[in-house]
Amino acid sequence: METTSKVTLFEDIFEVTALNPDGYKFERVNRIQAVGTTFECDLLLDINCEIYSLKEADKVTLVLASTLYLDGSPADHFSYAPSSEPTLADNYEYVMHGRVFDISYQKDGTVVIALSFGGLLMRLTGDQRHLSNILPDMRLFLLLKKD
Repeated sequence: METTSKVTLFEDIFEVTALNPDGYKFERVNRIQAVGTTFECDLLLDINCEIYSLKEADKVTLVLASTLYLDGSPADHFSYAPSSEPTLADNYEYVMHGRVFDISYQKDGTVVIALSFGGLLMRLTGDQRHLSNILPDMRLFLLLKKD
């Protein structure tokens, strides 16, 4: 567990409360709305539903990590070279790489973080204390697995 704590910026279990809450439906993308069970963060996340499907009431573990290397070695965020070494991704079903493009701090101590994963968007809203490791313009990995 110590090795993954070096690379994990945020982790929580989310319960999916709605699919495509705005009523928009795209051919290969679902937008999930979910609520964190531990930190009570609100999540909006676009996923490729052709390769990973979720439905209402599903519970998923979501991790935001700075690298996939278990030893905490920095990731090369500009290229990908498959390795025979074990990585954090081996323990998850769906992985995306992206970038933080906006962070908004609210007066009540809430932070809204917006990320893009090659056009698939994510918005994470929660208490600043739990999301303080995520910084503007940071490149990171999103990892998901069903519970």
